[in-house]
Amino acid sequence: MRYCAKCLMPDTRPGSIFDDKGVCQACINYEKRKTIDWEERRKQLRKLCDKYRREDGYYDCVIPVSGGKDSHFLVYTMKEEMGMNPLLITVGDPFTKTEAGLRNYRNLGDTFGCDHILFDLSIDLFRRVTRIAFEELGNPLRFVEAAIYTVPIKMAIQFGIPLIVYGENSAYEYGTTDRESYSAMETISRIFKSIDMDFWLQRGISRKEVNAIIPPTKEKLEEVQPEPIFMSYFSPWSSTTHLGIVKRYGFRDLAHEWKREGCIEDFEQIDSVAYMVHLWLKYPKFGFQRTSDIASRRVREGTLSLSEAKKLIMEHDHKLDQRAMDDFINFLRYTPKQFWDIIEKFWNRDIFEKVEGVWRLKKSIYEEFMKI
Repeated sequence: MRYCAKCLMPDTRPGSIFDDKGVCQACINYEKRKTIDWEERRKQLRKLCDKYRREDGYYDCVIPVSGGKDSHFLVYTMKEEMGMNPLLITVGDPFTKTEAGLRNYRNLGDTFGCDHILFDLSIDLFRRVTRIAFEELGNPLRFVEAAIYTVPIKMAIQFGIPLIVYGENSAYEYGTTDRESYSAMETISRIFKSIDMDFWLQRGISRKEVNAIIPPTKEKLEEVQPEPIFMSYFSPWSSTTHLGIVKRYGFRDLAHEWKREGCIEDFEQIDSVAYMVHLWLKYPKFGFQRTSDIASRRVREGTLSLSEAKKLIMEHDHKLDQRAMDDFINFLRYTPKQFWDIIEKFWNRDIFEKVEGVWRLKKSIYEEFMKI
């Protein structure tokens, strides 16, 4: 297990690329921002909007949203700056919502004057597929994360709206590719191909229950020819910059509601309480979780020093928030012991060892981390 010499992101992140100097691709890609003419890219975005702009008042783009700060930024950019008329689409989950999350969800449509469709899976189905994916894959939201991509595309096709606006190109922003493009079609196609329908059917999920994750047919795609794009190509992606913008439009953080264990900020991924368990599950599998993600991004942006990031990672990265865990196990109907028994098999024995009954990063890995 190696850590990026510049930002501390470990190479256990799936798909990570490091150069021969020990620098991760995310840092390399971030440095490329200095050579980009962002004003020219903004002109390219406007040109795309003009291509799909409708003068009859009909929706001219679809924006998949959760209600968070990036969702607010996307809607702000397309509605306020580009003058588009977006249709917002959310694929929901039945976990307990934070007060801020509920307010932010309602605020999107209210503040920006957008129509907003909420697509909720059957609660019973969500519980069953989440248990299956948690117990067998250690990835509880595998099913709903597929739906987050399939549902907006299919609804865009159904409504005849070709332009679909996503946030960041996570592969490029977080270092699993050095190729950047505004088009999200390759990413969407790869996700569609990765959906393993047989996995669910073989585990008792019926054919009529998997509609949400069935990709659109080739014929439907050819009929509408959707053009999904990444906003991060046109605007330098920064959570802290987005926060400064969207707070002026009513976005709320968790500052006065919930101080989450294992987190070092209060404004990202704040909608669903139990979702934090899904994020934490990277820790037993890969040796890092949300604190490392956020700290490494802040180091790249220059708002956090390497020594400050290291301290925060050591203090917080291993922690699982108790409130999030309680919400997760109560909804899925596990006891705490059942939960931890399932987690037990996902500890990565290559990087963790048990010390007095507790899993800890191996001494050699800890020492490597401290050298940076």
